[in-house]
Amino acid sequence: MEKEKLDFILVPTGLLVLALYHVWLLFTILKHPTRTVIGLNAESRHQWVLSMMSDPLKNGVLAVQTIRNNIMASTLLATVAITLSSLISVFVTSSSDSSNTTSEIFYGNKSRLLSSIKYFSILLCFLVAFICNVQSIRYYAHVSFLITLPSSVDNVESVEYVARNLNRGSYSWSLGLRAFYLSFPLLLWIFGPIPFFLCCCFMSCVLYFLDTTTSFTRQLHRRSFKEETLKTGYLE
Repeated sequence: MEKEKLDFILVPTGLLVLALYHVWLLFTILKHPTRTVIGLNAESRHQWVLSMMSDPLKNGVLAVQTIRNNIMASTLLATVAITLSSLISVFVTSSSDSSNTTSEIFYGNKSRLLSSIKYFSILLCFLVAFICNVQSIRYYAHVSFLITLPSSVDNVESVEYVARNLNRGSYSWSLGLRAFYLSFPLLLWIFGPIPFFLCCCFMSCVLYFLDTTTSFTRQLHRRSFKEETLKTGYLE
């Protein structure tokens, strides 16, 4: 097989592996949320909002500081994403007129069109990460005002609204982090389609262990949920 054709076989196959994994992850989050870290953390944040809003005078400072830490994390990732996007843009524009002296280390299709597609994919990936983290900051900033409002256990609507916005901020942060994950195989694609494909397979295996929960973790969270529910009912 000619090495110029490897890009048209291994790159779509690697993207298909990542796409199938995330389709399975989305299905599991919707049908069995406690089996995934994202779904389990969403339930934990809901309980946390209920606990914080039950006594805002006592827990207001703790809640705002916790959300501020999340805002700082999203700000850091957004800054890194837009900085890398700027560096890639400068690199592409500066190297467009220069001769390619390191083409020996590249394996695969070395056409100028495919090289432009590679750099554009990496740039688009970091821009998506930047937008997702900015949206995460937006939701966290909104929740920082709502979390200090007094609410009782019977006022389910306000608690659900705050928890929904908090989870949206966390989902946006997770999407931005996924965009950073996707940038690794795209960066390796510069050196050829084989590193890209191997990185996609390796990343799918690593993400599986990072995204799924164990029975011990599920039982621990379920026990903490029951204790929090009993405590809330007792205080009521």
